[in-house]
Amino acid sequence: MQANELFDRPNTILLDGGMGTMLQAAGLKLGARPEELNITDPALIESIHARYAAAGSRIINANTFGASAHKLAGSEYTLEEIIAAGIANCKRACAPYGALAALDVGPLGELLEPNGTLAFEDAVAEYGRIVRAGVAAGADLVFLETFTDLYELKAALLAVKENSSLPVLASMSFEAGGRTFTGCTVESFAATARGLGADAVGINCSLGPKEIFPMAKRLTEALPGSFPVFVKPNAGLPRADGSGYDITPQLYAMQMKPYRELGLFAAGGCCGTTPEFIQLLNGVFADCRPGRPDHPMKSVVCSPMDCVDVDGITVVGERINPTGKKRFQQALREGDMNYVLEQAVSQTEAGAQILDVNVGAPGVDEPALMEQVVKALQSVVSLPLQLDSSHAEALERGLRVYNGKPIVNSVNGEEEKLNTILPLCKKYGAAVVGLAIDERGILPKAEDRVAIARRIRDAALAAGIPQEDIYIDCLTLTASAQQEDVLATVQALHACKEELGVRTILGVSNISFGLPCRSYLNTTFLTMAMYAGLDLAIMNPSSEEMMAAVYAYNVLTNRDKQSTKYIERYANRVPASAALVQAVQNAQTAPAAGETPEAAGPYAPLMKAVEKGLKGEAAARTRALLEEKEPLELVDEALIPALDIVGAKYEKGTLFLPQLLQAATAAQGAFEEIKTAIAQKGEGSASKGRIVIATVKGDVHDIGKNIVRVILENYGFEVIDLGRDVPVETVVNTVREKDVHLVGLSALMTTTLKSMEETIRALHDAKLDCKIMVGGAVLTPEYAKKIGADWYAKDAKQSADIAKEFFGV
Repeated sequence: MQANELFDRPNTILLDGGMGTMLQAAGLKLGARPEELNITDPALIESIHARYAAAGSRIINANTFGASAHKLAGSEYTLEEIIAAGIANCKRACAPYGALAALDVGPLGELLEPNGTLAFEDAVAEYGRIVRAGVAAGADLVFLETFTDLYELKAALLAVKENSSLPVLASMSFEAGGRTFTGCTVESFAATARGLGADAVGINCSLGPKEIFPMAKRLTEALPGSFPVFVKPNAGLPRADGSGYDITPQLYAMQMKPYRELGLFAAGGCCGTTPEFIQLLNGVFADCRPGRPDHPMKSVVCSPMDCVDVDGITVVGERINPTGKKRFQQALREGDMNYVLEQAVSQTEAGAQILDVNVGAPGVDEPALMEQVVKALQSVVSLPLQLDSSHAEALERGLRVYNGKPIVNSVNGEEEKLNTILPLCKKYGAAVVGLAIDERGILPKAEDRVAIARRIRDAALAAGIPQEDIYIDCLTLTASAQQEDVLATVQALHACKEELGVRTILGVSNISFGLPCRSYLNTTFLTMAMYAGLDLAIMNPSSEEMMAAVYAYNVLTNRDKQSTKYIERYANRVPASAALVQAVQNAQTAPAAGETPEAAGPYAPLMKAVEKGLKGEAAARTRALLEEKEPLELVDEALIPALDIVGAKYEKGTLFLPQLLQAATAAQGAFEEIKTAIAQKGEGSASKGRIVIATVKGDVHDIGKNIVRVILENYGFEVIDLGRDVPVETVVNTVREKDVHLVGLSALMTTTLKSMEETIRALHDAKLDCKIMVGGAVLTPEYAKKIGADWYAKDAKQSADIAKEFFGV
């Protein structure tokens, strides 16, 4: 089989199974780097590949999953040497069977900014180096797998596209709740990876076939019927005793049968699977054809955590825009991100579903500022963004660092604009807004605007942008100056919707410029436009009249079934006639809007800043409060309660890891102010207890451990972080020398669970007065108890809960 035949096969093809599983069975030593075996024991690696090829696998992943500069640090071999040897071994094994050799690429092992310290472009550069090495070695394709961070997957996909012409398959690992470790949804993955040019997408690792199936079904539903989808589940779930996985090859094959209905492009296995598993899949997928019936594609934009289906009216917040706003312009010129972020948070709370981002103020470096603002916004809000600029460089800077699938606002009917902006939208997988205007300006007649819109649509389709990602703005004119043309906008909008089959968008509030009582005109015009087929309304979500019009319209047009959302928003609100009386009666006692009674009072603004992840605002609020309050009072009465609220929401699944980390970062900003105040008063440390944490010997994964450190520190604990691949004696000696009474151990690989057990045994044998908590993806509560741990922490928040319980704080 040739790589150019990959997606034209008449039947579902088989992928390989677990490499790590086979290496463990062959006696892989604790702490050994599997990728080095490409050079030190090529016969072993080639034999494993050959067994999978003989079992029916037609895409074989080379032993290069961990071949990154980070994971190979300290190796005597270069990344290029290991990849060259790995591809060579794989190609020799593939040749007799006509199978393809894939450059297997996994996560780098570091969290990207803003959740970690690895810069986005540094990640792209490191992946670029990996891809170039794979191309030079003769890889047939690139297989990106086991990603949990959509941002890192984007970095890898860009690197593949910018450094090769090889086909690329992209896969993410989802947890039982249907999201990745960092909170990414299946639908966000589908939209983003497809837009960035992945040739096929899939789900691998973490779970078994039965658990992955509902997510795989969602993945197929989020993509066109012809788009290739694959799966590589684990051999069930890990056994409680850490001895492997819980289903046999026969049961695996049985649980894979429902996947036949999904029309998979390919199927294989991940952790715990062997050639015997793959052999049985030949029968499961023998007569299964790839692809599914076509279905209408949804128009979606997304961040990792929020995938917005533009089905009916969708509210785009307009307030991140300096036009006519002196204070906003000043904030942009001064680089005051706090002000920008406050605008984002307030619009999110008011009900915006997408945020428009315009930074084109006089006297600013718009490209640099667009990148800065996009990074800042996606660190504190999860809403998708609409990048609003006519500056091509500014758009590209923003698109490159955006995490998800955004909208570009905008192009127009001018050839130069179309030729400049549309390729950017295609490269970065963005939806696009087309303004019904060209060199002639805004034409008064509806049919003339529709003609321009048709030209834009056709150009976008020719550029490879799907129909569902094209939005047309028929342009809102001011009624005060061009009253006779108002209806032409509505008529053109309706025609674009019906004749061109595109989505529509309008900047609604332009209609009322220069007239009194603008909300009356805005609301009426919005209602007219919605009835004509408006999809995206760029408006101020803080205008209750306009938001009420949206919610009411959705009820009256049967979009809001059983009036569910309307009731949710308005059930506890009183009519305007009674509102003033109630406000007067409650003015002295009621908390501010949006606050719980517990949050009311002098600490409420600080607590809110922490909850929303606003580091600058949290520090500023802390400095102000320190003029009146004692430092430790702020910790106990504001910061810890705020972190507890965030932690509770995290446990309920209403916010996710990035938001948890941003809240911790905001709290850290406040803690720094408190530490300064304590130092100035000559007081001692505010530490609530000392904890040693470490990733055990042989394990080079430290993302989870690093997250735990951040959370613990922000609860006021002193953390001694020993790093990754930590020898048993280092843990024991540190606990003894530092007089530490609580230890946290992490392991991500089944091969290093034995090392965790040895570390716990050594701590007990040394008769040290300490308790031990353990965590990691491969652990279970039962296994933690079996190896002598005192607690199993399923996530960072639970680690903090254990520490608070232990130290009695």
